Amino acid sequence: MKLNQFFLEQLEVETKSTRKALERVPEGKNDWKLHEKSMPLGYLAALVAKMPGWIAMMIHQDEYELNSKDARFQPRDLNTNRELVASFDEAVDAARKALQGTTDEHLQKHWRMLVGGHVVSDSPRYVSIRDAVFTHLRHHRGQLTVYLRLNDALVPSIYGQSADEGGF
Repeated sequence: MKLNQFFLEQLEVETKSTRKALERVPEGKNDWKLHEKSMPLGYLAALVAKMPGWIAMMIHQDEYELNSKDARFQPRDLNTNRELVASFDEAVDAARKALQGTTDEHLQKHWRMLVGGHVVSDSPRYVSIRDAVFTHLRHHRGQLTVYLRLNDALVPSIYGQSADEGGF
């Protein structure tokens, strides 16, 4: 199987459960935080919504400077579920198009992330996509489900049933 096809299949699986979580983010609570060191709910939800778009960036750019003034992937608060889902759909569409238009050869070329000019990651694109997008997305989506629970929002089933959807 080609790498782009593998990632397209992963994207479709992750899209379903991520959309369900974003649809349930309580509106009007963007500033709510689990703990003083935690990120606010609005920032976390916007981050989760934008993360699939990182795939397109990793395919189309050779590197990304996180501290750049032009950092396009900085999340901004989205105030409604409609805005969250629209942002997510836009990111998924960009990822889908980028994956459809790339090759295994390109995905094996290195991609770098820099912070303040220092290289913090330098690995083949497919490794960066696996780790910095899919694994990272699962992590933050898991955080988001905890935020949902603590705000009395229904937690969607992601890997099997949840207590709110025919669950335990």
